[in-house]
Amino acid sequence: MLEPRAAAGHAEAPLVLDTAPPRTLGFKDQFALWANLGISLIGFTSAATVLGQPGSELSFTAALTAIVAGTVIGTAMLGVAALIGARTGAPAMAVLRGLFGTRLSYVPTVLNIAQCVGWGVYELIVIAWGAQTVAGTQGWRWLFVVLAGLLTTVLTIWPLGSIAALRKYVAIAVGVAMVYYTVQLGRQGWPDPGAGNWHGFLGATDAIIAVSISFVPLAADYTRHSRTGRASFWGTFSGYTVAQVWCYLLGLIALLQSHGNADNLLDSFTGVTAGWAFLLVLVLREADQSFANVYSTAMSVHNLFPRVDRRLLTGGIGLLVTVLALRITEFTNSYYAFLGLIGSVFVPLLAVLAADYFLGRGRRGWDMSQQAPARPLMLLPWALGLCTYQFLAPTQHAGPWTRFWTDTQSWAHFTPQEWTSASLFSFLVAGLLTLGLNRLSDTA
Repeated sequence: MLEPRAAAGHAEAPLVLDTAPPRTLGFKDQFALWANLGISLIGFTSAATVLGQPGSELSFTAALTAIVAGTVIGTAMLGVAALIGARTGAPAMAVLRGLFGTRLSYVPTVLNIAQCVGWGVYELIVIAWGAQTVAGTQGWRWLFVVLAGLLTTVLTIWPLGSIAALRKYVAIAVGVAMVYYTVQLGRQGWPDPGAGNWHGFLGATDAIIAVSISFVPLAADYTRHSRTGRASFWGTFSGYTVAQVWCYLLGLIALLQSHGNADNLLDSFTGVTAGWAFLLVLVLREADQSFANVYSTAMSVHNLFPRVDRRLLTGGIGLLVTVLALRITEFTNSYYAFLGLIGSVFVPLLAVLAADYFLGRGRRGWDMSQQAPARPLMLLPWALGLCTYQFLAPTQHAGPWTRFWTDTQSWAHFTPQEWTSASLFSFLVAGLLTLGLNRLSDTA
């Protein structure tokens, strides 16, 4: 475990992995960081994953309940990951050295790198889309992508300074914009095409949980700088919960006003008086999402190459996501498959992590050094949790992967029911099996 370094007024994040982090972040810093991360243009448009397909939409009440329930559950999981980061002082993927051993921790590390790069690309695409909407043009996309990529990379060079700026300036501007849109969109009213329908409620809840869970393998990268574990948990939980519920609620209203067409959703924001100005605030703020993904990609790579200067890593990764965003021009069904796969990987991983850290070997202290021995048995509950998730809710639009799990359902004569929440069942399977394995090892 890294020993915390004394806080300094202008301390920055370490350049290499084995340097102890400065403990400079309090509750307000973390609340502001996670509140900003909980509001995103992707969040507005992703309200479509909650509402459902045309003709089978959830009622507004059911959709709102799914948003609140999914956010609270997912953010509680996020808060646990944040707490572990604060206690260990290690980045998220380095924490997994204690769970799996150093070499086996490379497996989730590579998956997280793929996740973060994917989210980083999506964020730059969304920023460019938002900028085009504000400018009222279909052109100049390449320029907006390049500018967003440049801003993202600059923020990652001074991560703690960027978090401080978020608290002092950006959070206030975003709060004003959100209040303005809440009033303006709320005054216009919205239809309720799925009035009375609750079918698909747990599927919508799982989709929201997956969004929160996508930040679980990033949380410790920032909360390792927390002054206290309590500040890290409650700053993360409260900031992200309030922001994501608010974000998805506004997205849901705007989507209903756009008659379910997510492609026209931002038109609802620009259609109100001075809407372009407040949307510009949200577009510029979106850079903190891409910042988090690029910086956490570098932190994950640090687990593989601990002596490489993080500034070189973030510079190279920032360039990579910018180039990819220039080549990818639109969302497809692969985005929704991406969300489902993230949930199935990281929900059970968190269960294994939390069970072992708080109730298993972690109570006696984990070895998170470069020489941490392999613990291959811990891969078993993770794998079974992932299989449970996919069996209950196969990732859609994933080709052979989807066919394998739907064929498995057919072979087992299983039909998913309204109560079969993939997130909750996979979490329970992985967590309980981890506790069982720890009990066996203690009595062996």
